[in-house]
Amino acid sequence: MRRRPDPVLIQATIAAALSFAHIHDIAETAGQDGWKAWAYPVSVDLLLIVAWRRIKARRDGMGWLWFAVAMAASLSANVLTSGVMDLGNPPDALRVIVAGWPAVAFLGGSLLVHGRRTEDPQESHAGSEEPASVPADQEPQERENGPQKPVLVSYREASEALGVAPETVRAWAMDGKIGKHAGPTANSVRVDLRECHSVKSRRLTAGV
Repeated sequence: MRRRPDPVLIQATIAAALSFAHIHDIAETAGQDGWKAWAYPVSVDLLLIVAWRRIKARRDGMGWLWFAVAMAASLSANVLTSGVMDLGNPPDALRVIVAGWPAVAFLGGSLLVHGRRTEDPQESHAGSEEPASVPADQEPQERENGPQKPVLVSYREASEALGVAPETVRAWAMDGKIGKHAGPTANSVRVDLRECHSVKSRRLTAGV
């Protein structure tokens, strides 16, 4: 059966090509000639892609901020090529903005890719302040009712629930204090959150 071309994909391709050309034209108008004019639309589109991936992965303000910055740059280039500005005599402000864009794009890309664990210092504290998934006062009752199904989480999720470092949970697993369970992928490991609570309680009781 012959597949029909996706009209949405065709529309997206046309829109991307036009936007790419408009950003190139604005960069060239602002004095960025040669390969530099073609690098500007690549920079804008890459920042859009990285910001969108960040939004899908974490849905935080950092992703939305830089997505809006890149979208504003793309939309501005499209509007400026519509005839509202004399491309033969661009204003000095446009030259300054275009010349400063590479530094802005580099900053945004660096924060989005390499600042994932540092841009929100309160996030790590939130894990220690949140109540544990299995309150300690409910554990005796659960033991009386029989064995419970393990609550399998990753090292990071367990550390956030307990308020300890991921390396601490990993060390418990390596020392055999908690069991290691197979994760959803071949190389991933999961641990039982209830066992982690028990180990931490024993450490607190012993004064470790």
